[in-house]
Amino acid sequence: MRYLLLIYEVDRRGEPSPAETQAELLRYGAFTEEVRRRDLFRAGEALEPTNTATTVRVRDGRAVVTDGPFAETKEFLGGFYLLECRDLDEAIELAKKLPAVERGAIEIRPIWELPADYAMAGSAGATAG
Repeated sequence: MRYLLLIYEVDRRGEPSPAETQAELLRYGAFTEEVRRRDLFRAGEALEPTNTATTVRVRDGRAVVTDGPFAETKEFLGGFYLLECRDLDEAIELAKKLPAVERGAIEIRPIWELPADYAMAGSAGATAG
């Protein structure tokens, strides 16, 4: 079953040192290598900071575009991994290994497996609109 591990971080007081940043990148690299080696990795990306976000809403038929994240919170979505896990227990065990779990949270969401004939189920014939 596929699970999306959403990596929520807490805004830090000040920037981490270059050594702290390097150490964390090495830990993420080791995690990524493990899930690739185990053939669980399907996708994963880090996200730019929330100050680079743009939010789009449609209200009364009008699009409203604003700079910034959808909501102001202490935690922010910093990235994700899409993994093919045996079950939720395996997804939880993997989530415990992500560096952000020590100061933020990892939200695990199962992927809703849609029927094969549903338009989003496959990329063949689907177009961006």
